[in-house]
Amino acid sequence: MTVMLLQGAVEQGFVYALVALALYLSYRTLDIADLTTDGSFVLGSAVSAAAAAAGHPAAGILGCFLAGMAAGFVTAFLHTRMKIQAILAGIITMTGLYTVNLWVMGGRADLPLLKVDTIFTLAKTLLGGGELAEQYAELITVALITCLAGVLLTLFLKTRLGLSIRATGDNRDMVAASSIDPAFTITVGLCLANGLTALAGGVLAQYQMSSNLSLGTGVVVIGLASLIIGEVVVRRGGVGRCVAGAILGSVIYRVLMVFALRASANPANLKLISACIVAVAIGWPALADRAKLARRKAAAGKGGQN
Repeated sequence: MTVMLLQGAVEQGFVYALVALALYLSYRTLDIADLTTDGSFVLGSAVSAAAAAAGHPAAGILGCFLAGMAAGFVTAFLHTRMKIQAILAGIITMTGLYTVNLWVMGGRADLPLLKVDTIFTLAKTLLGGGELAEQYAELITVALITCLAGVLLTLFLKTRLGLSIRATGDNRDMVAASSIDPAFTITVGLCLANGLTALAGGVLAQYQMSSNLSLGTGVVVIGLASLIIGEVVVRRGGVGRCVAGAILGSVIYRVLMVFALRASANPANLKLISACIVAVAIGWPALADRAKLARRKAAAGKGGQN
């Protein structure tokens, strides 16, 4: 494996780590399976690409985050106010976002950013435009964005509102009995989660110089696999540890994908390899528990014989 391929995998790992952080907030913290993710990811890429094409790449990054929060608000409204199940609310929002994304991209399924300034070209200028900037500007930029998002999320979840969101995921009835409105905490959590997802899509659009309506396919599964890989490597602990694990898990997932593709030497195997890695990652905790149980039974059997 070349250094360039490995660096590209790490860069994409940092980008998709934002999705893992979003799922940590919605799936792990709020205990809500939010399927808005696929749609809000494309929404973020569409807004970011459209803003960059108009000459405002930095504003596009902020705009995609706000657009993602709006998508999360719609899902939260359907779930908390209209009493639609969370998973169905996410599907409804995701379905509607397909048309919204098409509108944002000017009615096209693909929006290329040829000869357009992005946050990465701005980063190269800030770094001096030399050989070092050309080689590492993308890595530095995505690492800074993701790490900053991780730090801010960690600090937020330790605030009073953040603790209320965490308590909502643990026991919604207890939170309601404590004079805290669970509808409000769920709304804030889903808005932030989809904002992070859209931010990932926005950064990816400017990273690969294009936005496409199919970008969000399977994003929620990949993010969940990254989250679980991080939990296996780092182990569960405090908020900071979980956030760091989500970021590390995403990077590891992308590196594993590159290793697997290099081993197969056939790009057509990408989907199958990805599905196998995701299946192993998600099923790993259950496999580990079965292995522990088998070892305990074996040890108990040996003890009984002695």
